[in-house]
Amino acid sequence: MKIIISPAKKMRVDTDTLPWKELPAFLQDTERLCKTMQGMSDEGLKKLWKCNDAIAKLNVERLRQMDLRRNLTPAVLAYEGIQYRYMAPGVFTQQEYDYIQDHLRILSGSYGVLKPFDGVTSYRLEMQAKLRVGKSKNLYEFWGVRLAQILAEETNCILNLASKEYSVAISKHLPAGVRWITCVFGEEKDGRVMEKGTACKMTRGEMVRFLAQNQVTRVEEVTNFDGLDYHYDSTRSDENTFVFLRHSKHR
Repeated sequence: MKIIISPAKKMRVDTDTLPWKELPAFLQDTERLCKTMQGMSDEGLKKLWKCNDAIAKLNVERLRQMDLRRNLTPAVLAYEGIQYRYMAPGVFTQQEYDYIQDHLRILSGSYGVLKPFDGVTSYRLEMQAKLRVGKSKNLYEFWGVRLAQILAEETNCILNLASKEYSVAISKHLPAGVRWITCVFGEEKDGRVMEKGTACKMTRGEMVRFLAQNQVTRVEEVTNFDGLDYHYDSTRSDENTFVFLRHSKHR
């Protein structure tokens, strides 16, 4: 079983806490993306990133001096979003680090697919960005089937904890025979399951921590998750969708 998660926009440099282990598998492609963006104007980059002036200035500076092979941060420590704060990898045990290195994969617009201890540098490039590279008009076309293929070579079962923006880059190209399970975290309202963005990010991080703490390798054990007052709902779930509800009494 492999677990996929999204990256986060906010990143940090940490070259001291833990060492990185490997360079990313698609580093040559990352270098190509980097070179393409370095050839763009500051205004063009701001439009690509869809951000304010301060964020654009920070990331233009990062891009102009970007070194993809030195002063790197382990990917799992490089992202600072809500999901990563709730995952709290900074306090993992060695056994938990070993587990995520084996089972967790981070999707990235810039790097494609990352293992937790792949060395990365801070960047800004979301998967849905309309960056033209060669004949590819966006990143979905640029990465094509390759991200799904590399995951399919590692496993026949993928637990999807990624947002749709990132998960579609895998699900659209997944070979037959690979089981795809999406986790839904929501609350019931008027007979429907409603998901909320921030709560989903929090719970995805909690789920990864639960899986690492319990060394979960059998997909059936995923349904034991009960973090943040969510509980598996067998009546709304099926073999490809695991639904976890937080009931009204916990609101």
